[in-house]
Amino acid sequence: MNVGRWVKFIKDNINFYRDGFFELPYLSNSPQVIIKSIVNSPSVKHVEEEQAVYRNNPFSKGVMRYREIEEGLWVIVTSITFKKNVMLKAIYDEDYPIDYYTLTFSVFESEVKLQNTFADKTPFSSKYWGFKKPGTPVGAYFYKGSECEFNLFAFSKDWAERNFSFETLSEDNHIKKFLNSDNGFITYQNIVPNAEQLSKEILVILENNKQDILSKALLKTQAFQLISTFFKNASLDQRIGNYTLQETPDYRKIAKAEKMLLETIANPFLGVEYIAEKVGMSPTKLKLTFKLVHGVSMMQFHKEKKLLLAMQMIQNTDMQIKNIALATGYKSSSKFTANFKKRFGKMPSEIRL
Repeated sequence: MNVGRWVKFIKDNINFYRDGFFELPYLSNSPQVIIKSIVNSPSVKHVEEEQAVYRNNPFSKGVMRYREIEEGLWVIVTSITFKKNVMLKAIYDEDYPIDYYTLTFSVFESEVKLQNTFADKTPFSSKYWGFKKPGTPVGAYFYKGSECEFNLFAFSKDWAERNFSFETLSEDNHIKKFLNSDNGFITYQNIVPNAEQLSKEILVILENNKQDILSKALLKTQAFQLISTFFKNASLDQRIGNYTLQETPDYRKIAKAEKMLLETIANPFLGVEYIAEKVGMSPTKLKLTFKLVHGVSMMQFHKEKKLLLAMQMIQNTDMQIKNIALATGYKSSSKFTANFKKRFGKMPSEIRL
């Protein structure tokens, strides 16, 4: 699809409204095509010397910065606030080659309700990784008011083989199982411990727009550290052993279930049956699809986010630990402490030392 055809296509489809979401398509063949398709979308300003694209339209406001790190490896960092319920839809054009993997680290900022405290809400950062094979159509759903940062690393098949040699991975390796499956997209929780800090440092380099040797070397080092640590930890991740995809997951319904879980972090788990009824899926199908998409059950997802919320409150507030336990929905400090230590390897009190 050439630029002229793309401009017409985006104008004809940008307002397409389905099931409560505006569908916003973008071409995803390669990082160059991603950038070109967004640059040629309505209501954007491309500042080439900054390698930045600014947008402010009825659907979103934000900035996208991009850089070719080396041949076959790009980084695209997008900071965005959604003004409407939006579905970003990756599509492909057969006129262009389709040979890039994408690995995305995402941080979503929100507020969650607390229990047993004068503070009604507290900020919460939720982090995810997504790995996509070339040519996979994916729809990502975002609710009005969501503040997100996406760190997308796009690398060609040749670059992947030079640096990670996917073909040499053992057959029981989790990444190899995924690559051999019919599934084109897989997500993980925050499996790279220092990902947020490294991604912030990458953003600073892009914002400063320095082209000196040191800045380029630092950008390459940090990007490679993020990518390689992801693959190392993902290979060891004990998730579903079977990546067989029976049908394309209904990402809209999974996003709705995820939103319900995040909004009730401090509450008891809502229950699969209740959530299934609200999102319009059978409990069995919802359980299987959610675990396929996120790699964990809904109950595990809820428990993990509860403990991550507690960790953020310990690190970012002066609230007493016993009160944090109550605020995040634990009935006893001892149970909270036991769960916290099992997850993070430290007592809550050790975090503040």
